[in-house]
Amino acid sequence: MSDGAAEAGSSGSAIPPNEDSVTMLDVLQEEEELDEDAAAVLGNTDDKHCSYDQGYMKRQPLYSCLTCSDKDRPAGVCLACSYHCHEAHELVELYTKRNFRCDCGGCRMPDVTCRLTAKTGDNEANSYNQNYAGLYCTCSRPYPDPEDATPDQMVQCVVCEDWFHGRHMGVRPPADSDYAEMTCAGCVERLPFLGRYAADTGEAGWTGQSESSCRLPSGKLPSPSKAKGALFWKQGWRKLLCTCDDCKAMYQTSSVEFLLDEEDSVAAYEARGRRDAGSYAAGMRALENMDRVQQIEVVHEYNDLKSELMSYLKKFAENKKVVREEDIQEFFSGMKSRKRQKTEMSHYCR
Repeated sequence: MSDGAAEAGSSGSAIPPNEDSVTMLDVLQEEEELDEDAAAVLGNTDDKHCSYDQGYMKRQPLYSCLTCSDKDRPAGVCLACSYHCHEAHELVELYTKRNFRCDCGGCRMPDVTCRLTAKTGDNEANSYNQNYAGLYCTCSRPYPDPEDATPDQMVQCVVCEDWFHGRHMGVRPPADSDYAEMTCAGCVERLPFLGRYAADTGEAGWTGQSESSCRLPSGKLPSPSKAKGALFWKQGWRKLLCTCDDCKAMYQTSSVEFLLDEEDSVAAYEARGRRDAGSYAAGMRALENMDRVQQIEVVHEYNDLKSELMSYLKKFAENKKVVREEDIQEFFSGMKSRKRQKTEMSHYCR
C-alpha cells in the first residue's frame, strides 16, 4: 500500500480500520496502478482505427497474431486491428515497438483482409525479432514460461527491443532498479562505441565533459572481459551522446540514430500516456467525505460489481476472445438497468 493510502487510513477523517475499509483502500490502489499501467502503454492509441495510414509510428503498442502469420515471416498488428480483425486469435502482446507500420492485411498476412484499412505493398522499414513468435531473451523461451517458475524480472533492451531475464544479462541489474534504460550484451558487442561511454567512468554514467569537438570518450575500447554483459544507463544518458557529424554518421550506419531522441524512450512514451489524475485520488476523496453507513454501502456495491464483472469477463477468457470497449459498455449498461429496476421495485414495496 502506498504512503498516501497509509496516511489517509490513519487521519482523523479517514475510514475506520476494519476489514471492509482496508479492502476498499487496497482495491482503489490496485485500480490506480492498473489504470496507470494501461494508460501508460495504450496512451491515446486509437482502438477503432488502424494506425496504417499514420505510417511508421514513432512508438505504438503492437501485437503478433500467431493464428494469421507464418512463423518464418512474422507480422505485427496495431491495437485496433487486434480488436477488430484478430478477435479470438492467438495473440502475443509485444508491449511497444518503435518505427513500425501495421501489417494487418498486408503482404505478410495474405490470407487476412483488414476490416479497417486497405493495405498495399510490404512494410519494408519494419524490423522484427523473436518476440513476434512469442519468444524472449537469449534463452528464446516464452513469457511466462510454463517450464520455468523461477521468479525473475524481464528488462527490455533500448536498442533491439528484445526482453531479457535478469539472470541472463551477463551482469546483475543495479540494486533497486537504479537505472533508466538497458543495452543488452549482444547490442553492446555490435555497438562498441557504447562501451567507451561506460568505460569512461567505469560505469554507464559518463558526465559528457570533453574539450574536443567530438564528445565520444577517447581511449581504448573496454577489454573483452569488461565488454561482456549488458550496460545499464542512468537517467539522461542520451543527452551525453556526441552529436558531431562523424558520430551522427556512425549512428546512422548502425541504425541507432533514435538514441539521440529522448522522446524515443519507453519512459517518455509512458509519461505522455499517463492520465493527469486517476480514479484512486477521486475515490479516496469521496470515501473520506462519507459517513460510516455510506462507506459500508459503497463496499457492498463494489463487491457486487466485482463479482458480476469477474463472471462476465470469465466468458471471454474461456473463449479466448478479446474484450472490447463495446463489451464493457454493454456490461455497465446492464448493471445500470438492473440497478434502476431494483430501485423502482424497492420504491413501490410496502
